Amino acid sequence: MSMWDERIWALRGDPLLHGADRGPLVGESLAVKDLYDVAGLSVGAGNPTRLAAADPADTDAEVVAALVAAGASIRGITQTDEFAYSLAGTNAHYGTPPNPAAPGRISGGSSSGSASAVALGEASIGLGTDTGGSIRVPSSYQGLFGIRTTHGALSRDGLLPLAPSFDAVGWMTRDASLLARVGDVLLPGTTTDADRRLVTVPALLSLADADVAAAVAGWEPEWGLRLPEAWPLEDLPAWRDAFVVLQAWEAWQAHGSWLGDRLDTLGPDVRARFERARGTTADEVEAARDTVEDARATIRELLGDRILVLPAAPTVAPALGPGLADRLQATREATLTLTCLAGIGGLPAVTVPLRTAAGLPCGACLVAAPGRDRDLLDLLMN
Repeated sequence: MSMWDERIWALRGDPLLHGADRGPLVGESLAVKDLYDVAGLSVGAGNPTRLAAADPADTDAEVVAALVAAGASIRGITQTDEFAYSLAGTNAHYGTPPNPAAPGRISGGSSSGSASAVALGEASIGLGTDTGGSIRVPSSYQGLFGIRTTHGALSRDGLLPLAPSFDAVGWMTRDASLLARVGDVLLPGTTTDADRRLVTVPALLSLADADVAAAVAGWEPEWGLRLPEAWPLEDLPAWRDAFVVLQAWEAWQAHGSWLGDRLDTLGPDVRARFERARGTTADEVEAARDTVEDARATIRELLGDRILVLPAAPTVAPALGPGLADRLQATREATLTLTCLAGIGGLPAVTVPLRTAAGLPCGACLVAAPGRDRDLLDLLMN
């Protein structure tokens, strides 16, 4: 019998690697998503065939090295959806990590293993990534605090890419204080004097299920009232579709040469995405890139110096059981409609855990202009 739950952990120690003796994160334990290099270990990206073929890393990924230098000990390497190309956490090879905050429901992906490790108390910091929502979704589903950092604010050296135009470093914790302390270690600069007005957009709230929308609308943080604002979002479905196309094309550029004759090693959902990605045409990519660039400018202009509050995910975690694959496809489309805003905008996004009236985890997401990561973290501490 395994010493650890292989749905959560690809490799685990007690710890796997000791952190520095001194530093602000001494005593904290780190769960590292199986996309980041750790010296001497191979990155499998949730796929056993890739794990068997990959060479061990020579050095730690830059953010991993920074956390270890700050005193955090690596507890282990956590499972991810294959190549991080999913929001569900339902890995076909290793299984679905448990969701202790909502038993019988999925964990959320692709940072699923790190999220479950933190929610279970087996690690205090879950290092993950967020391309289309892979910090925000598992945080929302499992009652965690999480941050997707500003695109490009943190080094992605030693991080296996999915779609470099959107990939961002992120982490999850059980409390706001530790989320911010990790930010103090990793994030450049300090907080700013920028505006802290909160805005909500009813059209975005309406994209969530009624129970989630009610929880987010009813959330009253101590540090500010929210003003409702109408945004012209009639192009949002087109923005999402362009995001999906550009993400797919970049994913195939990153992994197509290796996956070309190995698509049969992938689970059905991820395989279907890569097969569609393989067929993306140059004209589709050009049109998608133009749409994404226009959308990025529009989103940043609409946001300005305010902080947008929206659902981190539009639903609670879907229940395991019959018809899950079909239900997940519909959930994925609805989720990306909300999460693509920060992805396209390259914006920092912090998830705050909430509960629905029925007691299920969900999340509010705070989104701000590029570089305002510390402002968002600082808000949580007030």
